[in-house]
Amino acid sequence: MENQYNYYDSGDSDRNNIFNEPSGGYKQSNFEGQPPKKKRKLPKGAAIVGTAVVFGVVASLTFLATNRIAGKFFGDSNGQNVIEEEKGISDSSGIKLKQSSSTISSDVSDIVQKSMPSMVSITNMSVQEVQSFFGGVQQRKSESGGTGIIIGKNDSELLIVTNNHVVEGAETLTVSFVDDKSVEGILKGTDPSKDLAVVAVPLDQIESSTMDAIQIISIGDSTNLQVGEPVIAIGNALGYGQSVTKGIVSALNRDLEMEGFDSKLIQTDAAINPGNSGGALLNANGELIGINTVKVNANAVEGMGYAIPISDANEVIEALMNRTTRTKVSENEQGYLGIQGVDVTSDSSQMYNMPMGVYIAGVEKKGGAEKAGITKGSIITKFDGITIDSMATLQEQLRYFRAGEEVELVIQVPASNGEYEEQNVTVTLGKRS
Repeated sequence: MENQYNYYDSGDSDRNNIFNEPSGGYKQSNFEGQPPKKKRKLPKGAAIVGTAVVFGVVASLTFLATNRIAGKFFGDSNGQNVIEEEKGISDSSGIKLKQSSSTISSDVSDIVQKSMPSMVSITNMSVQEVQSFFGGVQQRKSESGGTGIIIGKNDSELLIVTNNHVVEGAETLTVSFVDDKSVEGILKGTDPSKDLAVVAVPLDQIESSTMDAIQIISIGDSTNLQVGEPVIAIGNALGYGQSVTKGIVSALNRDLEMEGFDSKLIQTDAAINPGNSGGALLNANGELIGINTVKVNANAVEGMGYAIPISDANEVIEALMNRTTRTKVSENEQGYLGIQGVDVTSDSSQMYNMPMGVYIAGVEKKGGAEKAGITKGSIITKFDGITIDSMATLQEQLRYFRAGEEVELVIQVPASNGEYEEQNVTVTLGKRS
């Protein structure tokens, strides 16, 4: 019977996605040929003392053993769980066994204090089209919250990494720092297929006191993670501000069947809640090893959250950080491609052996696409280096480009035997009529 789970992303409580998914002994005797030894009687006093000594030794050993076991399971007096190193242990062949020693602290306040200045809260103000009571369509302002991580800085900007779904469709982005000061952020770039985005904040908009209070996160190596390793999650849960949860790595290289998403994830039992999206998953050294993204939400499921491994995300993040920062242009100044497009979803991609992206169902005469030699039947997979998974993503990217600007597209062109051939095409965007 197929299980059905409700996955929700942790960036916005209004966003829900549903997916159809034994022993023996021995006898002691005297040696042959030797007369039996005579038994010597102890004085009464000595017998009593001997019994007391035996009792004392047994009691002491029992007490020490009890303390040792309790220390391993319940922690020492400092609130720590300690696994002590065993000395000189050998197996039956006399070969010395491998020794190990580690200490896991239940107090993570030092790690949190070190990492919190790198965390930000992100508020997304967007406009959504909703159906009215009378059947028409009207626009409604919507507000959602998520988390970001200060990942770097250049000569003019502070750079923050988060999830794509945290910033998707934003009209404005507000970034709030550890000192509760807020500034407006600019979307620098996104990659929907990895659910990653980078937000830039101009340095000249950040007060000097805030600059003194914040810091860039320390990056770890997620390729060295082990199942059972302790982790800490920090994020803007429910929009109440930064909060901390603790758990372990439950599993590695998890695949989730989510539309347009192709990353393998870290599974953790650290609590991931709405608003945690884009927040940090840290190792015991306070290093960033994952970016929190989704959680399984079902009555029969508990403690299954997921994070994007930082070592898998580094290349995408770096590419987004190096993009030219753009601001949205007015609608009458926006450029356009001159195509009619249809989404190639993951289901369609598998069914028809097509690349995911936007299928070009038609090309307008004298439009930018036609002039660049783009034909009907091709599939747009990238626009200015950004992965395109839908018409909505393509239209969102076009909002940052003016008519007359050149932009590079990656398209998949039909070839022989039902295969597709990748081509790079430079298009001069046309003007809306």
